[in-house]
Amino acid sequence: MSLKLHLIAFFFLTTAASVISQNTAKLDTSYSVYSSFIKYKKKFPQIKIVKPQTFENVVVKKEIVYKEIGERKLHLDAFYNNSEQLKPAVILIHGGGWRSGNKSHMIPLAQSLASKGYACFTVEYRLSLEAKFPAGIHDVKRAIQFIKANADNYNINTAKVAVLGSSSGGQMAALIGTTNNNPAFEEINNNYIQSSNVQAIVDLDGVLAFKHPESSEGEMAGFWLGGNSTEKLETWMNASALTHTDKNTPPILFIGSQYPRFLAGRDDMIKILDKHGIFNQVESIENSPHTFWLFQPWFKETELYISTFLDKIFK
Repeated sequence: MSLKLHLIAFFFLTTAASVISQNTAKLDTSYSVYSSFIKYKKKFPQIKIVKPQTFENVVVKKEIVYKEIGERKLHLDAFYNNSEQLKPAVILIHGGGWRSGNKSHMIPLAQSLASKGYACFTVEYRLSLEAKFPAGIHDVKRAIQFIKANADNYNINTAKVAVLGSSSGGQMAALIGTTNNNPAFEEINNNYIQSSNVQAIVDLDGVLAFKHPESSEGEMAGFWLGGNSTEKLETWMNASALTHTDKNTPPILFIGSQYPRFLAGRDDMIKILDKHGIFNQVESIENSPHTFWLFQPWFKETELYISTFLDKIFK
């Protein structure tokens, strides 16, 4: 079979389950691992898609329903080390401009981290064609509560939870982490007694500020936020992690590509973190595409930065 056919088959297999699971959702399938590969392969001829693997010490459970909105069901996939020892949890949020993409994109990273002793969860959330901000934030926070409520099933230490996101998912991860204990970002009809708080953030090329001199966010962000920055300035500010960064922000790892626009607000955020003595780490993946976490030769370096950071915080 040709390389192209292999890649098409891989794309189909990794997206089919998530597409089927989005039973009543409007879908935009324009962003995928394969489309990203095609976009970058000319500029980066060494690029290779990172495929899911099988690890003997990792248990996999897929399509777990964590939330229902009417007939709509939201799912997550679990990848966790099979040891009985309590382990930190990592919630992984895919990118796609808040409009496209699915949880299967984060499977290789979840598997790799799980093999190193973490309980990892790739989360489906409502995208902008289905529901505007802050619905997706509410969804992921609910997933965190669900995971904590079911911690015994995965041998999780609920005091050690990290949220990790890529691109728009990185923006969401940073916002979720900076809004610990903020009732404005919690759903009103929520019966969980567990908090949605996290103790660490990993941001892979996700913007920290929508309205900022360094930001060039436009149509995609505006569609998610319900209007452009003139019409919805307060929402644009409220959706920015920088706005909420303070003494209570958890430790954070920033991993960036060579594209400055995805770093909007990072330096200002670091100043606040440093002022309060909060650990933060900045790493750059040189000569890489924006979606470096999906491909070799950059995946291995990215995963090592993440696992080293998480080990420092949690182990």
